[in-house]
Amino acid sequence: MSELKFPTEIIDLPSKGLLYPKENPLSSGQVEMKYMTAKEEDILTNQTYIEKGVVLDKLLESLIVSPIDINDLLIGDKNAILVASRVLGYGKDYEFTYGGEKHEVDLSLIDNKPLNEELFKKGVNNFDFTCPSSGTKVTFKLLTGHDDKKIDETLAGYKKLNKNHSPELSTRLKFLITSVEGDSEQKTINDFVDNYLLARDSRALREYVKEIQPDVDLTFVAPNGEVVNIPVGLSFFWPDL
Repeated sequence: MSELKFPTEIIDLPSKGLLYPKENPLSSGQVEMKYMTAKEEDILTNQTYIEKGVVLDKLLESLIVSPIDINDLLIGDKNAILVASRVLGYGKDYEFTYGGEKHEVDLSLIDNKPLNEELFKKGVNNFDFTCPSSGTKVTFKLLTGHDDKKIDETLAGYKKLNKNHSPELSTRLKFLITSVEGDSEQKTINDFVDNYLLARDSRALREYVKEIQPDVDLTFVAPNGEVVNIPVGLSFFWPDL
């Protein structure tokens, strides 16, 4: 029997590869993916993967042909690949309920967010921000899969000590911020987040990160004109549920 070759597609990353080191294949700004098969459906229904919260990572590892570490992916780039994998697996039409009514969107028409490349230095994932209220100067990075895993591990550790204690926002900020007034010591960053970062400055920082972060545009204009995010629920990858 002759060797069968799976059809593949090239996916453009929202970041255009600008923030990855030159030696990382992701710096090309593209990822090659194959179409979903029964093998990937087995992954999506694997109860062990689902319970461990790794099912989507396992799916991407199986679908991505390019020689990359999926944990290197920026969160926004990973989101774009997830949307592409949904299209390659179950088609472009996605039905969901909003405002009590059913709506259908064409996922193939979803674009990446506009990218202000003037803010990006090739291969450098580090940005400047001045807190508008306190005037404190900080630097920050855009989070990757590696960061997300460390954040989850840290929060799990907190829950072991106190099941009612889950400082998700402050923990994420401690991984996001890379220096405070030029001091990159983690102790300094932790102290700043816990004791000196004003709520209004925290919100301003998070809004700025959201503004510049490369990502896929998952907004939807409802019939009443309201712009909302397309809900990504169980039916996104499990359309039969």
